[in-house]
Amino acid sequence: MDLQHWLGRATHEIQNWADTYGAYDTHPSLLVDEDRFATAFGELTGRLKNNYPFFHPRYAGQMLKPPHPAAVVGYLTTMLINPNNHALDGGPATAAMEREAVARLAAMFGYDTHLGHLTTSGTIANLEALFVARELHPDRGIAYSADAHYTHGRMCRVLGLEGHPVPTDNRGRINLDALEELLRTGRIGTVVLTAGTTGLGAIDPVHLALPLARKYGARVHVDAAYGGFFTLLAGADGPEGLPPEPWRAIARCDSIVIDPHKHGLQPYGCGAVLFRDPEVGRFYLHDSPYTYFTSTDLHLGEISLECSRAGAAAAALWLTFQLLPPTPDGLGQVLAAGRRAALRWADLITASSRLELYQQPELDVVTYFPTVEPATLTAVNAASARVLTDGMTVPDPVFLSTLRADREAFGTRHPKVTADADGARILRSVLMKPESEHHVDDIHARVEALTG
Repeated sequence: MDLQHWLGRATHEIQNWADTYGAYDTHPSLLVDEDRFATAFGELTGRLKNNYPFFHPRYAGQMLKPPHPAAVVGYLTTMLINPNNHALDGGPATAAMEREAVARLAAMFGYDTHLGHLTTSGTIANLEALFVARELHPDRGIAYSADAHYTHGRMCRVLGLEGHPVPTDNRGRINLDALEELLRTGRIGTVVLTAGTTGLGAIDPVHLALPLARKYGARVHVDAAYGGFFTLLAGADGPEGLPPEPWRAIARCDSIVIDPHKHGLQPYGCGAVLFRDPEVGRFYLHDSPYTYFTSTDLHLGEISLECSRAGAAAAALWLTFQLLPPTPDGLGQVLAAGRRAALRWADLITASSRLELYQQPELDVVTYFPTVEPATLTAVNAASARVLTDGMTVPDPVFLSTLRADREAFGTRHPKVTADADGARILRSVLMKPESEHHVDDIHARVEALTG
């Protein structure tokens, strides 16, 4: 699609709508000189070049990629009006779009009933899920895997809850034996399971942990901020297909967090929280005598800890879903490309004499390290750091990231590497851009060359 054309149409359409309310003069205090603006704009665009090329397949580092052009057009068009989705008074059109988009997310996970809304981030979405967990079980804590996102430990402290990290198995998933031992104590009110850890892309066994939690009277919250859209590949044919059991079980869990600003092709920030039981909305009750007056319908601010939120984020997601819906034939095809790229790179690394696979990727996150002699954690750490730094400075750069693996985790997977330190940095690449599928052989060759 021609982005410049549609952005031009955006300004034209919104101006035509605005003109129906009559002309008015902009206040002099808001006027700026064109030359001054050109100078400031030139400085802005110059400074923005101090960024990594997140849009390019050569960038295979952190969980970053550009939004889809449809999301950009939807966001910028709506931003010209600047609605606030806290209340119907601030954004009637975009509030409706938010409900429709969130309903599609709920349906994607198999929820037959739901209460949910968009948030500014996965962090805030997880805070809301743990807030409800606290209200339901005020005297019981939260269990989450040691490889879960650090936000869970942090938010437990914010909410005054006991947080209980649970050890992981040799694939980075929550250890069920350790979880049951903790559940037996009666101290756990909610178990957090992760569908796509940010370090390894590991999928906790939701289908096995869910009945275990229920056995001890605990709720289950699924943090699918990163991996949630991969449910579209559950049971799919072809190499990109994922085992369906953990994904299907999510429909029976109590709450879910997903970040459309990751695999949903949205700009930051756009997270979402979903609850299976709409009755949890009672925990959000508050009084705002100047806000909810234009409609008796539910206002999104009445089921959210956040107040002001950009209606533009809802419009961007809504427009994207009109073109690339959250279905296997829609967004599923985008995720399938990244998944195939990860599997292809894993095969290349396995066949390489210069690189070694840390563990087989479950989603689109590939972890690996340079082959070193002698094979020690210290040597692996130094080699990984060197490849990361050199990759960004060579004439044809490639951008990677690193992940620290502790001694035990490394030794479980690679016992032949001498544990002469408490851990080592390994290389980590996120192939979340579908274009990675067509560039992974080149990226692999570049990384191999950096190890020489």
